[in-house]
Amino acid sequence: MKDINEFFSSISEPENRKRVEELFDWTMNTYPKFKVVIKWNQPMFTDHETFIIAYSTSKKHLSIAPETVTIATFKDEIEKAGYQHTDNIIKITWDQPIDYPLLKKIIDYNVQEKIDYTKFWRE
Repeated sequence: MKDINEFFSSISEPENRKRVEELFDWTMNTYPKFKVVIKWNQPMFTDHETFIIAYSTSKKHLSIAPETVTIATFKDEIEKAGYQHTDNIIKITWDQPIDYPLLKKIIDYNVQEKIDYTKFWRE
């Protein structure tokens, strides 16, 4: 994958593609200083070259990957929103709404926690 448009075009269901495009638009409008980079065949948002969050898709859900410590920090809120999760990803099924206030809290947490990071991932 070379760029974000290639990622969008890989989403076969038009409704799902539109939803993911809206999520990316929301992220870029809310965090205009973020850069989108493609690593490991998925788009990731970075701040000062440090990973903040990644989005990916599967047939049944949208995945949000904010790193394990962040999922652990927001575990109760993630579950209260009705989302399934693993240690590494939050799963939002295609028929579930995206809880943007929760997503903003998750992203803000990563931005603040990683403000002085000089590496891509947390150690």
